[in-house]
Amino acid sequence: MSRDVRRRAVAEALGTAFLVCGVVGSGIAAQRLSPSDVGLQLLQNSVATGAVLVALILALQPVSASFNPVVTVVEAALGRVGASVAVALVAAQVMGGLVGAVVANLMFDLAPVSVASQERGGAGQLVGEVVATLGLVVVVFGALRSPRAETVAFAVGGYITAAYWFTSSTSFANPAVTLARTLSDTFAGIAPGSVAGFVLMQVVGGVLGFLAVRALHPPAPISLDQESS
Repeated sequence: MSRDVRRRAVAEALGTAFLVCGVVGSGIAAQRLSPSDVGLQLLQNSVATGAVLVALILALQPVSASFNPVVTVVEAALGRVGASVAVALVAAQVMGGLVGAVVANLMFDLAPVSVASQERGGAGQLVGEVVATLGLVVVVFGALRSPRAETVAFAVGGYITAAYWFTSSTSFANPAVTLARTLSDTFAGIAPGSVAGFVLMQVVGGVLGFLAVRALHPPAPISLDQESS
């Protein structure tokens, strides 16, 4: 593994760990601060998640800031990263997410691992995951075409904050984060038995997002000069 790939993998692991800390930790704090108001808990959780995404993307984008296996695989499909690099980054994202969940539990004096019991599923929530992931991919790769690098951070943070509310699944939209959330039996948790359905729908959303990005932003045609060079 080259030094550049190692740097990118460290950035992805660190960023995903902090992202999961933000998701899980703010969920625990919300439960404790507003124990009788689930709507307020969701508001607190969504704002914290959107804010930490903005900060992490701004800080780590110069190295690597996908924090999401679906986004990384779409990057590979679009030719932005090689397949071997994508595998390394996805592995780093998954490991970082698991560490982030454990750290979040420890910060709030909980057991390092508590298997989540909250079942999530049903047709509506599964459709919600397709919509959430499709929208995320379109937002990420549309914002990347902006001449201002910080556009991606604010676009993604804003989208995820909103998608917590307009999708029935509260917008997991990330296989690494979904898996990590099985390790905390708290507000943000998801039971292990619900993970496969969520991840499958995230993959479907990623494929649809890839097709949408291709339709909206087709590759530049190769000129005659390029063909002859």
